[in-house]
Amino acid sequence: MEKISVLIADDHKLIRETWSYILNNDPRFIVVADCGDSEQAVELAKSKKPQIVLMDINMAPASGFEATERIRKLSPLSRIIGISMHSQPAYAKKMLQIGARGYVTKNSSKEEMIAAILEVHSGNKYICDEIKNNISELVLEENREMPNINALTDREIQIINLIKEGESSKEIASLLKISLKTVEVHRHNILKKLKLKNSASLVNFINNVATNI
Repeated sequence: MEKISVLIADDHKLIRETWSYILNNDPRFIVVADCGDSEQAVELAKSKKPQIVLMDINMAPASGFEATERIRKLSPLSRIIGISMHSQPAYAKKMLQIGARGYVTKNSSKEEMIAAILEVHSGNKYICDEIKNNISELVLEENREMPNINALTDREIQIINLIKEGESSKEIASLLKISLKTVEVHRHNILKKLKLKNSASLVNFINNVATNI
């Protein structure tokens, strides 16, 4: 039986090595490459044409979302599974909207990851149990309004990550090589999209909701 070829893209070396070990020791799979940044992921997908790409959405220099869109164009037969610590349904929805075929959180078991790969390879979509459970909870909480994370741009997600790391607006402007005014505009747009009142609300959101955005 032909082995399913897999590309692993994750910025944590230990995670890459662990999944490479698990999959390469399963006769159904072969890891053709692994990488720690999104640019390498795109280039490897283009050259290796893997059947499955395990794509961490929290990548650099571009996000896993952007890398997914580029891989879909350069290697259209590669089927992508988004992977993240983030269990908010909005992230899974965004990945599927841009062409991924599955979404699995890093809390998922080895068995579930393998099930996701097999299901996606067969032409189906796969959403892990943790996301499904969260969707059920949202349905039950009728008055809960989920922040519109799906509306955030890659740049806005990048700025949220820098705020989470403790960077000031001035430091963010320097790191991203944009003006301080542009950073403040982005912060204003983030507050508006997430329906937050002020910067204190944004910090609270980052600490309690978007810990793995």
